[in-house]
Amino acid sequence: MGQPVREYLLTLCVTVAVTYLLTGPVRKFAIAVGAMPEIRARDVHREPTPRLGGIAMFGGLCAGLLVADHLQNLNGVFELSNEPRALLSGAALIWLVGVLDDKFELDALIKLGAQMISAGVMVMQGLTILWIPVPGIGTVLLTPWQGNLLTVALVVITINAVNFVDGLDGLAAGTVCIATCAFFLYAYRIWFGYGIEAAAPATLFAAILMGMCLGFLPHNMHPARIFMGDSGSMLIGLVLAAAAISVTGQVDPDTMALFAGGERNATHAMLPVFIPLILPLTIIAIPMTDLVLAIVRRTWKGQSPFAADRGHLHHRLLELGHSHSRAVLIMYFWSGLIAFGTVAYSVHSASMWIVLAIAALSAVGLLLLLLPRFTPRAPRWAERLVPPRYRHAERAAEATLQVDAAAEPEPARPIAAGVSGVNGATAIGPRSRFPDRRKAGSSR
Repeated sequence: MGQPVREYLLTLCVTVAVTYLLTGPVRKFAIAVGAMPEIRARDVHREPTPRLGGIAMFGGLCAGLLVADHLQNLNGVFELSNEPRALLSGAALIWLVGVLDDKFELDALIKLGAQMISAGVMVMQGLTILWIPVPGIGTVLLTPWQGNLLTVALVVITINAVNFVDGLDGLAAGTVCIATCAFFLYAYRIWFGYGIEAAAPATLFAAILMGMCLGFLPHNMHPARIFMGDSGSMLIGLVLAAAAISVTGQVDPDTMALFAGGERNATHAMLPVFIPLILPLTIIAIPMTDLVLAIVRRTWKGQSPFAADRGHLHHRLLELGHSHSRAVLIMYFWSGLIAFGTVAYSVHSASMWIVLAIAALSAVGLLLLLLPRFTPRAPRWAERLVPPRYRHAERAAEATLQVDAAAEPEPARPIAAGVSGVNGATAIGPRSRFPDRRKAGSSR
């Protein structure tokens, strides 16, 4: 078992290195070709930032697959299965459409059609759902049409879920990386714990996807120097969906001997183990929740489900008073809690400690969400020792007035177009629709 772990680690490191090293040149290329759209009303960044980060991520995907193909143990994945080639074909198509969208802003229906075609390309090459496990019933064999439609639907939903959550610096890449790490542990357990070779492709896809996200994150953390764009968000969504489909559709539950010992025992044994198989999207529950809420919200208002707005979960965290970085970390926390909690419960479903730990961490998460509503106030004798935001309202106002009176404001200077900003993008002046979050009462 040690040798495959080292090979997975090598594949992960190569993917991280290639993605990280390519992102810098890709950023310069994006600026040169003008893939740096103006700030929109729903955006939270304050200056134009280049996109096309998906180019570097696709390079990392190709490098990871190429290295794995030349390793002793992982080479069998390519010899015994056509799924890596199916993934690469579908990923190349969706990535190309994403690159065109980052540059020319394609219509939403065109992107939806491209997502369905990419899923169809993978289906034609064998990456499809053949059966699904159902608690209390067993394995339900699907007809070709049922399997193909379910596969296409799963790919489209996952791609759009990841695309919807890509609204803050480092949010999409970090959330997917955390969920994929939990998924890797689960798929690896199926492969080596039960000796099922059919889980090997999903394990490889998860390792490569983690490398793509980890290599891109240093460039994308706040303040982001480059965005992944649709070329990156749709790409990692498709790879994540392919990993889930590979496990769900290719691993036969009967080979895990879970249906012995009576119907009640079989149901009890099957339910926790197959939670990630029956509902693979639980590992991206945060993006999925955001997607469902966005569709309901926009449809209720009479808008298109693909219409952009500022009602996503990360926007609401900012409205609550969280800083940009803290909002991202809170989303990381919930993503990790759901993903790793699901995997832990699937391994030890009879342990009450796991349930209690998940409940306790959920309470901590709720407290973090409401933290700006309960800002602690220092006692009056210690107000001079703490920042103004922890003082009482009268004293905080006096301190702010004293600071404003002591500091002479510097007159604003016009910035000419073409002057490079801190992130290398074209600098812009202040916009009235973006509130200044960096004042004395802010947490940033």
